Amino acid sequence: MNIGKLCLAAITAILVSCSAASQRQGSDGVIDVAAPVIPDTRVLLTDFGAVGDGESLATEAFEKGMAALEEKGGGHLDVPAGIWLTGPITLRSHTDLHLDDNAIIVFSSDEDLYPIIDTNFEGLDVRRCLSPINADGVTDISITGRGIIDGSGDAWREVKKRKVSDDQWKVVLERGGVLSDDGKVWFPNEGYKKARATAGSLNKPADDLDELEIKTFLRPVMVSIRNSERILLEGCTFQNSPCWNLHPLWCKDLTVRNVIVRNPHYSANGDGIDIDGCENVLIENSSFDVGDDAICVKSGKDEDGRRHARPTRNLTVRGCTVYHGHGGFVVGSEMSGGVENVTVTDCKFIGTDVGLRFKSTRGRGGVVRNITCSNIYMKDIVSYGIIFNLYYAGVAASDMSKDNDEDIRPVDETTPEFRDITISGITCAGAGTAMLFNGLPEMPVSNVTIDDCKITAKEGITIAYSQNVTISGLDLTVTGGGERVTVQKSTNVQVSE
Repeated sequence: MNIGKLCLAAITAILVSCSAASQRQGSDGVIDVAAPVIPDTRVLLTDFGAVGDGESLATEAFEKGMAALEEKGGGHLDVPAGIWLTGPITLRSHTDLHLDDNAIIVFSSDEDLYPIIDTNFEGLDVRRCLSPINADGVTDISITGRGIIDGSGDAWREVKKRKVSDDQWKVVLERGGVLSDDGKVWFPNEGYKKARATAGSLNKPADDLDELEIKTFLRPVMVSIRNSERILLEGCTFQNSPCWNLHPLWCKDLTVRNVIVRNPHYSANGDGIDIDGCENVLIENSSFDVGDDAICVKSGKDEDGRRHARPTRNLTVRGCTVYHGHGGFVVGSEMSGGVENVTVTDCKFIGTDVGLRFKSTRGRGGVVRNITCSNIYMKDIVSYGIIFNLYYAGVAASDMSKDNDEDIRPVDETTPEFRDITISGITCAGAGTAMLFNGLPEMPVSNVTIDDCKITAKEGITIAYSQNVTISGLDLTVTGGGERVTVQKSTNVQVSE
């Protein structure tokens, strides 16, 4: 038995307990987040035989480095300047993966390095490839420094022709692969194409397909941290993921600070960060430029999500910038476990598809409540400045049909609910539509207060299937010449300018 490790664990528990007791509530009313406790011990990646030439595989060196730190009770694995080609890296408790300013970690595109495992993705319990950076059931971990972590995602993802230029499409075709029958989508291989045909627009292929044949389709998120506590991601650039970039799942006390998250604009499911069933989270002073939703909050999907019953709660997002993305700040559509106590403030969304995006659909269940968004600056928003859409169909809002008039259905555990939401201090210089409220007839969007907003958009505000909505201090310019405000099948709606 390693007495040193036991002593370290006991000391860490005491420190964390004291921190949690004394720092849960900050002076600004925001829930504080406990930081990881990591010993000062340091080891160097090159001490374990790694060569930073971008060609020599360093998988074994990363594993040995992490194992050495684990034996010592934790510490920092320093990655020096160089290009480090590797397979998956598994983080241990009380360890920090620290990148030098000129360190680049590039994950190999060799699928044999990524075994298929049981995991959870898009809110469902599924089988997918092991993530390039992964951790499960650990405490006190971090990824720090100013280096770059690249997931080699282009080798894994499908590409839609309409999302790239002609020159980019030629480059994609030069990789080999296969095309869809209509020639509009490129797939890495025949197995991927077969899986996509059974999954439709979703990412869950038919159960009877051979996993190894469709392995590319089971592409991993780049950073998967599950069932873990006291986590810090700080300073690094995370880019070019096979799927979602950062996916903390069922975690507690997570800080994401001063990171850059990048995926190509055409990357399928190229989300920035998906906070999924987590508690006590701070995301601050970070930038996102991605191919799907940028800063996204989730909590499970349908029956699987309700069974896990892991809400996302106590989340603060502040000082972040989003460039390309389907949404700047997004809740859903997988929110079956519920989302509550969220603050988003002092953020900038430049050229995103949607600014503030709240989405779900019948069958999800879950309650989204106590959301506050303030001091948000938006420019050149492609579709909606603010949208509440309870008829989400798995496509970007700019591609979505607006014909959603359906019969009332019984309210039960599968009915999603969005309520008690406050939005203020919004400046939006250009959007397709200023706002859209599209609730369910059996469960309207309710108790929404919007104040002090200056918005210029081609179309105005449409409010449908909503109740107790107050919009005040509105400065709205509609450049398309249509109705400024349209209210349909809603009760107690007040709009004042």
